[in-house]
Amino acid sequence: MRSLDDFSGITLRDEPLAPYTWLKIGGPAQYFVTPRSAAELADVIRCCRDLQVAVRVLGSGSNILVRDAGVSGVVLRLADETFARVAVDGQRITAGAGASLSHLISHSVKAGLAGLDALVGIPGSVGGALHGNAGGKNGDIGQFVRSVQVVTVAGDLFVRREDELTFAYRSSSLNELIILEAEFELNREDPDEITRRMRTLWIMRKATQPLSFQSAGCIFKNPRGMSAGWLIDQAGLKGTSVGNAEISDRHANFIVSTPGATAEDVRRLIDLARSRVSAQFGVDLELEIQIW
Repeated sequence: MRSLDDFSGITLRDEPLAPYTWLKIGGPAQYFVTPRSAAELADVIRCCRDLQVAVRVLGSGSNILVRDAGVSGVVLRLADETFARVAVDGQRITAGAGASLSHLISHSVKAGLAGLDALVGIPGSVGGALHGNAGGKNGDIGQFVRSVQVVTVAGDLFVRREDELTFAYRSSSLNELIILEAEFELNREDPDEITRRMRTLWIMRKATQPLSFQSAGCIFKNPRGMSAGWLIDQAGLKGTSVGNAEISDRHANFIVSTPGATAEDVRRLIDLARSRVSAQFGVDLELEIQIW
């Protein structure tokens, strides 16, 4: 039976995860593995299956809170450029899961393809955006997806077509272990017009969200017909801090961290927001971020 020692060239032991997350906090990964190809990735996954070692996948780290104690098992990161390729073919664009969402948007706009520009300012990788159906008032990523290549917990690769996929508010039916790449179909439009529209949306997001601070993006999903940020603000929590973490005074659905902040600081703010909003409005806030 193979062991994780067979992948020593791409594995780090007890690697701190904080530098890989947008919050810049959290403990180490027991094994931090960065495969260089899809075949090597599949080999690692099969080894973990045989050894019954837990596997997690880290994208750009924008939608995650890593506990201070860290993560046991294997954390995979698709950092090699082979997982970040973006290619345009007519009105279709293919992107690796490791590509940043901003990189994909930039390629689409240059090619005169509209749709993904509505996602400007949303952090994350293509894989993470697909898994959580990233989006906003102007649309989400799922509506443009035509196919997705995935890897199962058994290390098998296959393609899920459009009729096999379901996207809903901040969720998708993509429940396989790893998303490798996706193909999108967009609409042709004048690149200058797309750029003007995107610039307007970016200015609006920058004015209302703490994009220049360390944060994990929106902490909670918006309850149906309501805004999580508005509920937290009305509960009097905007600007509230615990340790070196704070509920943003610009947008209450963001928690920002400063040097010295811990995952426990953030978790306590999450619990405070949930309990206060539940007590005052009878609404149970659902997390949008993942807590490891």
